Amino acid sequence: MRQPTAPRTEKVNAANQGGAPQIFRPWACVFVASVLAIFGGMAARAQAPPPPSPLLPQPTELHWGAGRLPLKTALRLQIAAPAAPDPAVRPAALRTLARLHSGAPARPAKTPGPVLQIRYGRAGQLAQPNEERYSLRVTPGGVLIDAPTGLGVLRALATLEQLPRFGKTGRYLPEADVLDQPRFAWRGLLVDPARHFLPVAVVKRTLDGMAAVKLNVMHWHLCDDQGFQVESKLLPRLQQVAGATGYYTQAQVREVVAYAAARGIRVVPEFDLPGHAGALAAAYPRLASNDSIKAVPTRWGVLNIALDPTKPTTYALLDSLLTEMAGLFPDPYFHIGGDENDGRQWRHNPLIVAFMRDNKMLKAGTADVDKHQLQTYFNRKILALLTARGKTMVGWDEILGPDLPKEVVIQSWRGAKGLNEAVRLGHRALLSSGYYLDLNYPAATYYAADPLPATTPLDMAQQKLVLGGEAAMWSEFADSVIYESRVWPRAAAVAERLWSPQATTQDVPDLYRRLALVSAQLDALGLHHRRAPAQLLRQMAPAGALGPLTALAAVLEPVKEYKRHFQGFKYSTQTPLNRLVDAAPAESEVARQFGTAVDSVLAGLAAPVRPPALARQLVQLRIQLLRWQANDAALQPLLLATPALSEYAPLSTRLGALATVLLERLTQLEANQPAMPVWQLTARAVLDDAQLPAGQAELAVVKAARRLAGL
Repeated sequence: MRQPTAPRTEKVNAANQGGAPQIFRPWACVFVASVLAIFGGMAARAQAPPPPSPLLPQPTELHWGAGRLPLKTALRLQIAAPAAPDPAVRPAALRTLARLHSGAPARPAKTPGPVLQIRYGRAGQLAQPNEERYSLRVTPGGVLIDAPTGLGVLRALATLEQLPRFGKTGRYLPEADVLDQPRFAWRGLLVDPARHFLPVAVVKRTLDGMAAVKLNVMHWHLCDDQGFQVESKLLPRLQQVAGATGYYTQAQVREVVAYAAARGIRVVPEFDLPGHAGALAAAYPRLASNDSIKAVPTRWGVLNIALDPTKPTTYALLDSLLTEMAGLFPDPYFHIGGDENDGRQWRHNPLIVAFMRDNKMLKAGTADVDKHQLQTYFNRKILALLTARGKTMVGWDEILGPDLPKEVVIQSWRGAKGLNEAVRLGHRALLSSGYYLDLNYPAATYYAADPLPATTPLDMAQQKLVLGGEAAMWSEFADSVIYESRVWPRAAAVAERLWSPQATTQDVPDLYRRLALVSAQLDALGLHHRRAPAQLLRQMAPAGALGPLTALAAVLEPVKEYKRHFQGFKYSTQTPLNRLVDAAPAESEVARQFGTAVDSVLAGLAAPVRPPALARQLVQLRIQLLRWQANDAALQPLLLATPALSEYAPLSTRLGALATVLLERLTQLEANQPAMPVWQLTARAVLDDAQLPAGQAELAVVKAARRLAGL
């Protein structure tokens, strides 16, 4: 991020970023002269650059001034709306004003004082591109938002809510001008209540978080092997048999869709077909490829349960189901899944095999039946049903093939290769590869993934087929209590990647600075990503152990990827998620800060002249290590005396041993002493031991510890 002369400017042109249009469009032309005048006035007043930007996602163009708009007096709301106003705008503006002024109502329209003025041209269309542009101007006299649509107003309000700062005389808005638009039109989050049911309150809080960071598509994964989570009036056995852990009534679905629309968010439903069909087959056995499914599966994994695509009765039932479900979701897109069906049930059914042979569904040059051709046959049937109901079909990248109709949208979860192949075949496409939050990777990892990286092999015409991307939070290991802690704040890194111009998303340390601000904002909005893990720790801590247990949990993370399935503890839909691994953060902020401190110390030690800050940094590092060393002594007896926590005693021991080794290393570094071979051998053994998981959790400080130890 460059640092120009005053007024401070943070500016990135959106041109040439995946074919994104430039920010200066006719809707903004009326402001060109006034904006130039504003900037001139701001430049005259500006004396020093303000603190770094709090905004996430970063806007396309941002200019700071030196003035302030105090928030002591509630802003007066003025809206210049079109003849057919967007019903979402006024309620959203009132919510923003309440948050800016700690719940105080907006002032009456004709009273004097600062104004929040909103102007827009028409209601927004959620599924259309180029609907979210806006300009936002803050001056000491008030706030002006201008946008071509109501959706742009909603995005401007989200930016405005991130601007307040604290000064000596209270909260204020800094003088600023923003011109902004998204890089990608589709910026989604997959929400999965099919594995662990998520009550409406959790879904609404998730939508509030999405709106705060400008995500605009909730992909609602409502059907899988372990459950069918929507009420069907035509096929009631779906919720009676497959919705035993909870399901959404049709009234609740409409409530969620309306809540999302009021925040500028589309809801795209997914009903996974023909694989991941254990719940459907249990409720309606006539759909199944065999008779092995007697009840809704309760175990996790790829179960390879598929519907029978050769029976006309299968399509008759699905026609009824999709007609009913399509009526609940107004969005033009409808996701049919299509993933992880290896065809084994089809190959083991003689009637299905005969159908494939009769229809020449054979692998090229062989007599072997080809399950992919049968799935494409199924997809075409489902596509016809959805098209007749005005829906555009979306599917995971396994459904892709040269014979798949081009109107189907492909969502790639297996890699950028799938996305690139899809657009080369003429499909619009989405990227989810690199955005799976349930893998427990750090925010920086998701930040690095890009639907259209600088090295993309796609030409400009192909790039226009890339709609955007989606973060995905599969919920095998996230129930309604801890779900939000597994989504936030890391999903905000994906939000910036999909909104901001590519050139603004390079500064990882600054990302984490702003993630901390967003996390606090989400907490103030009522999300439970902080409070739920803290409550879990309070529930599991023995008397007097909350502090030491919290200190240990703060440097733990769940094991990465899907290793949790394979570390000696068998999980099912009935397994409670109330262990220390569930209270531990998906990404340890304490461990990340420790790593930053280690790198600063090592850089200072390597400098030709040791910087003055090095002595203080060494002291702070030593204090942290002494705390970890003492923590084990305080916590170990309590862990061993508590059966539910005893499995984590090795991690506490390893943290204490690691701290001891690193304290020795600090002494060596401060005295300019080399690490002796015997010490290195001992330290390596301690660090190798510290890397071992326990209770499906691992110490998150080991990599930084290795850097400090030089091993």
